Amino acid sequence: MTMIYKKQKQIFPALILVLVFMIQISCTNRTPSDLSAVSIIPKPVNISSTGDYFTLKPNTTIFVKGESAELFNIGHYLADKLRPATGYKLNVKTTFSEPDKGSILLTLSGVGGSSKEGSYELSVTKKQIRLSARTHEGLFWGVQTLIQLFPAGIEMSTPQEGAWKIATGTITDYPEYSYRGAMLDVARHFFSVDDVRRFIDFLAYYKMNMLHLHLSDDQGWRIEIKSWPNLTLHGGSTQVGGGEGGFYTQEQYSAIVDYAKECYITIVPEIDMPGHTNAALASYAELNCDGRARPLYTGTEVGFSTLCTKKEITYKFIDDVIRELAAITPGPYIHIGGDESHVTKLADYIPFVERVQDIVANYGKYSIGWDEIALARLKSTTIAQHWSNVENANKAVRQGAKLLMSPASKAYLDMQYDKSTRLGLHWAGYIEVDVAYNWDPASLVAGIGKEHIVGVEAPLWTETLTNIDEIEYMAFPRLPGIAEIGWTPAASRSWDEYKVRLGKHGERFEAMEIDYYKSPLVTWSTLNK
Repeated sequence: MTMIYKKQKQIFPALILVLVFMIQISCTNRTPSDLSAVSIIPKPVNISSTGDYFTLKPNTTIFVKGESAELFNIGHYLADKLRPATGYKLNVKTTFSEPDKGSILLTLSGVGGSSKEGSYELSVTKKQIRLSARTHEGLFWGVQTLIQLFPAGIEMSTPQEGAWKIATGTITDYPEYSYRGAMLDVARHFFSVDDVRRFIDFLAYYKMNMLHLHLSDDQGWRIEIKSWPNLTLHGGSTQVGGGEGGFYTQEQYSAIVDYAKECYITIVPEIDMPGHTNAALASYAELNCDGRARPLYTGTEVGFSTLCTKKEITYKFIDDVIRELAAITPGPYIHIGGDESHVTKLADYIPFVERVQDIVANYGKYSIGWDEIALARLKSTTIAQHWSNVENANKAVRQGAKLLMSPASKAYLDMQYDKSTRLGLHWAGYIEVDVAYNWDPASLVAGIGKEHIVGVEAPLWTETLTNIDEIEYMAFPRLPGIAEIGWTPAASRSWDEYKVRLGKHGERFEAMEIDYYKSPLVTWSTLNK
């Protein structure tokens, strides 16, 4: 017994030393990080991993290379996104040389051989994060990717515990389509400036660059036109269901435009005509062929209203509206609607659309219209938004016009997910998350290829939606999928792979306090697990 005891006494200290050494090794040589395993939406074009990690620290500084107010603003945007959850100061400074170890550098330069607008390269090493792009817009999209590299807790609005580490490697990326957008209907139900700003934040997060605002319809006129004030005073006074409506003053609209611009998002305002015009027809009797003002309308039926297309006062009205709207809209497009004008005779509809295109062009803008406008002669600069009629889409292409793809059965965010969905409609079918993701704009319509398409847009109509939580529920989780269709090449997309990444964004939705639909097709990661 004595000999055994002595041997144990000799072995025990040696075991302690081995254990201490192993603990030290485990603390210093952690399992390498895998950048390619991070759930980024939209999926980048190329990711290479180097198996290490960068740590964001309290003394980390964000540097911008060169004197540029716009570049400096992007640096502050990044800092503002990272400060709340980390509690770090994250100073933003200008530099003309290589910055210190542990810093983040934003710089304008050539990127990975890609000349595409919006391209960027994000390089993460143990010592530094370097984000470079050819344009400020590209840098901004790169910032969105960088934010998604951090744990989901980075989206929280209060300081969180934990080490802020991200995997090392390089991401080179650029968008598939130049137009990647969503539409928000503020006419059926009105939504505040703050609601629209929050919606803009969602679009920016997923690298969408266009917001189409549906500003007028039968139920309400939502933009101030100073030369025709009764449009908002009377026409904007109500909404679906008869509740109090509302409208944006031109100053409020400009504030939305400016906020969107900071997020590299272009506002596309829509004045729907000649149909969907009851709010205008109720506001001004002279816009009706019989000279009688229509009663305000708070239902949801469509196709019953029309401007009087043969009266010159109608075109004076349209000219004034487009003139005032163009003056406060820096983006290149004005949407002229043109859909579901069932009571307008085709012989009247065709010259109307052609004349309205000329009015829009007179104010230096390009027209977009729903695919029915292809029944008329289109300008080569006009874009037809395909939502329903394949024949109309082909007519537009044969005229040399480009298409914006918004197929109702795939991209309409107001369609119910399934029969149990408490919000939305289903006239175009039920659109589960996989249905919204599994389509390719360039192969959807026979005879129409990528060369005919400017991009994709996800419309969100609001007949049944009354507040921002309901908007979020119908937009999420389908909106990120539409964003990926617009950004990521079709050959790189797969539902089985995407649904895994989407599921991990459940934590981000919760951190951002987004009310989302937990589709049973997706395994969701949540903050409380």
